[in-house]
Amino acid sequence: MRVIWPLLFLPAMAQGESLVATRPIAAGSVLQPSDMTQVEAQIPGALTDMSMAVGQSARRVIYPGRAILATDVGPPLLVSRNAVVELRYRSGSLHITASGRALDKGSEGEVIRVMSLESKSVVQGRIVADGSVVVGVP
Repeated sequence: MRVIWPLLFLPAMAQGESLVATRPIAAGSVLQPSDMTQVEAQIPGALTDMSMAVGQSARRVIYPGRAILATDVGPPLLVSRNAVVELRYRSGSLHITASGRALDKGSEGEVIRVMSLESKSVVQGRIVADGSVVVGVP
């Protein structure tokens, strides 16, 4: 007679939770709790907590039943390509503002290229919370 008791002590496959879309989510839309649900499945790369996705922006279309991957979402865009933005430069007591056209899209904290509407020169700047672009900041 064979002993099969070691099989009883093998660890069970670890199950986790993953987020999946409950409806089509358009690229660029901000995710709401009603857009997703948690399922009992460990999907590689999928977000596991709703708080990690709610308020984030979809970077691509996410179809119903598909896992919401960390690479599918990001901070909401504040500046879209070709939008007119305010350029700000500050050095000590010197404050300069100008209008520019965004050559890239971006979220808060990202560095984008902007063309000055007056001089047509292209500068790089960091997007701040109000949607303006600060130039000359490392």
